[in-house]
Amino acid sequence: MENAGPGNDSGGRNGRNRQNGGGGRRAEFREANEAAILQAAEEVFAEFGFHGATTAEIAERAGLPKANVHYYFGTKEALYRAVLENILSLWLTPVRNFTDESDPAQALSDYIARKIDYTRTRPLASRIFASELLAGAPQIRAYLAGPLREIVEEKSRVVRRWIADGKIDPIEPVHLFITLWAMTQSYADFAVQAAAIQGKEALDDTDFEAARRFITHMVLKGLGLPSPADASNRRPPKRASSKFGWGPGDVQVVGEGADKAPPEKSPEDGNG
Repeated sequence: MENAGPGNDSGGRNGRNRQNGGGGRRAEFREANEAAILQAAEEVFAEFGFHGATTAEIAERAGLPKANVHYYFGTKEALYRAVLENILSLWLTPVRNFTDESDPAQALSDYIARKIDYTRTRPLASRIFASELLAGAPQIRAYLAGPLREIVEEKSRVVRRWIADGKIDPIEPVHLFITLWAMTQSYADFAVQAAAIQGKEALDDTDFEAARRFITHMVLKGLGLPSPADASNRRPPKRASSKFGWGPGDVQVVGEGADKAPPEKSPEDGNG
């Protein structure tokens, strides 16, 4: 891969490229290099922590010169913040789709599915974020108190609108978001524990699918919404037996008392 780093900006072939649309190719190189560095940094920070990680190790895993890491991100601290903000951006993209007009059951089900998918495919991202918070969030406290808080406040207003419109039961929106994050990210942050108590070495795709279904059911039922599991698990209603003198299609008895005979009629009741 050609590096769009220092020394590649002027003269010769690159100078001719600028005259023939080379700027677009340079932008592609830059984007590809930044993505490679962010991915490598995610791995290295997850493995060694912020203090143990080095830009030399990150550059080696990215397959780029160390100078490129500093060219694109400046310092290790800036790169670490970029990794964390990239993680948050990924997680928050689905929640931005919450609107006053959204169907809450669909919006929440989609959000949970996306978060579980990120947990499955990007577990290191969640662990880096958890480690940063456990350390007191020294690198991203300003982001948490600023942009993240603004998004939560904006989407909390949407949730309150759902409540006002009678779409969901009254709840505190902030705690809804905290609970969603905790339930979904646990399958990355505590994957070893979740696997061990099931007698497994590691979680597999069936575990993440089971988690998605369970969390969706818990959240929707907790908000007074029907869960997708309701339809698939619902048993057909019991039909009264003919031994009680009822004809087909007379009455469907559901739930407690379904197998009990109807009360006997008195002579005064007549035949009607």
